Amino acid sequence: MRIQEIMQGKGGSIVTASPDTTVRELVALLTEHNIGAVVVSSGESQIAGIVSERDVVRRLAAGVDILDSAISEIMTSEVRSASPRDTVDDLMRLMTEHRIRHVPVVVDGSLQGIVSIGDVVKSRMGELEFERDQLSSYVSNTQ
Repeated sequence: MRIQEIMQGKGGSIVTASPDTTVRELVALLTEHNIGAVVVSSGESQIAGIVSERDVVRRLAAGVDILDSAISEIMTSEVRSASPRDTVDDLMRLMTEHRIRHVPVVVDGSLQGIVSIGDVVKSRMGELEFERDQLSSYVSNTQ
């Protein structure tokens, strides 16, 4: 299975924030959209970074003053990305090796979407259910 198939099931909505968005505004954005990470973009489709709930929580440990800071202070600037043509196995490997849960999907330097670990698990469960159903059907028809 390819990442593009996961993206087709998700829809085309991409939530981004500018680097000067405050952490407080980020928290509201994450809550409003029920998501765990936002791509930080200084342009329409260019990626400046990514910031997640984990980034917020880790910085909150030092004090609540971080809430009024720009997300550029807590975002990850070195963003790992994937192509829609990459396989889900490749994506799982990337997420595991780099301990990340959200991966932007990019085509020719342009942001096309974001895939989360939850999206990957959902797709994998669908594949396993299909295989189980096929095996059950095969076994039923051979008896």
